[in-house]
Amino acid sequence: MSLPRIVGFTANLQRPSKTRALAEALAEAVGAEIRAEIRLYDMVDAGTGLGAAWSRDLLPLPARRIVEAIEGADALIVGSPVYKGAYTGLFKHLFDFVDPAALVGKPVILSATGGGPRHALVVEHSLRPLFGFFSAHTIPSAVYGSDADFRDGVLVDAGVKARVKDAAGQLADLLGARAARASAPKAGPAAFASAG
Repeated sequence: MSLPRIVGFTANLQRPSKTRALAEALAEAVGAEIRAEIRLYDMVDAGTGLGAAWSRDLLPLPARRIVEAIEGADALIVGSPVYKGAYTGLFKHLFDFVDPAALVGKPVILSATGGGPRHALVVEHSLRPLFGFFSAHTIPSAVYGSDADFRDGVLVDAGVKARVKDAAGQLADLLGARAARASAPKAGPAAFASAG
């Protein structure tokens, strides 16, 4: 049986970045929980032509490959730095090209970074509704990290690290349950007893 494919995509426009560091921490924590093929992409990998594309056929090849990787993944780790209280415009622009049917039921870890704690709800007020539109299965534990939670580009805050571990465990449990269900013999139709 092939390993689950997990794709991480972050909206950071430079490397290194706190958003990338948080995605790496999540990927590492998932990898400690379950064997998987994990690939991480950043907005900078999509190329500068992404913003000029208004249809999928106009996407530059690097951006098209990221969209295809997202659609073909078994699970996602997504993250964005907070801009004006929400995810970045280019993050949303890239997801505008993703086929909505490709994300139905797909497990997604939500993450974001910002300057301080006042932006922490961006994961609930912006990211969760976006992936709700796609009917994706967002993991209950979203992860937010602020500037104070990182030192020299590395996540150091114990509370945020605990949320990373929780989210990774939830994703691994969900993928493990799906793998077990896929390999189990198919059951016949359920029988119901009538009340009488």
